[in-house]
Amino acid sequence: MPDFTWRPANQAAAADVEAVFATGGARKCRCQALKVPGWIWRDTTQGQRDVSLLEQTACGTPGPTSGLIGYVDGEAAGWVAVEPRENYPRLWSRKQGWMRMDPELEGVWSVTCFVVRKGWRRSGLTYELAAATVEYGEQVGARVLEGYPIEPPPGRSVIWDEASVGLVQVFLEAGYEVVASPTLRRRVVRRRLGSPA
Repeated sequence: MPDFTWRPANQAAAADVEAVFATGGARKCRCQALKVPGWIWRDTTQGQRDVSLLEQTACGTPGPTSGLIGYVDGEAAGWVAVEPRENYPRLWSRKQGWMRMDPELEGVWSVTCFVVRKGWRRSGLTYELAAATVEYGEQVGARVLEGYPIEPPPGRSVIWDEASVGLVQVFLEAGYEVVASPTLRRRVVRRRLGSPA
């Protein structure tokens, strides 16, 4: 990977966020799938999702923010969503128990989505972004980082909607461990940070 850096989205320019989200499926979703209380395509408009992303990233403010922007040679190239688990209402409203494991566990931050800008895909950028979540988690005092990646069957590829949550190998390379395998393809991974209270 050429020179990779990252920063919390509130320390990035709104134009950088837009540049990353302007291509591919993320252009429509705007990282709102687990944020809206209802069903994203039925209960929100594109305009509402656009506004919500900008409000959540809080560019140019002290924060809090909803993710990290990754830069390759100084150009905005990727995004990873990471913030306290309680900020994702749909994790708690869905029927699948794996989306709300250990509800009493404190200090859990969820890593829910990766977006790589066209032109940097298949370059290993998601690995860099996953590693950045660990560094960021340490900075903000997270106790546990938690992700919900897909593990494709051997020899099978994944579509964008699946890959957007991350692949298991990406998280493993960043030191996460698989803690549950609720379905044939879905995994729950965690990385513990810091020392216990």
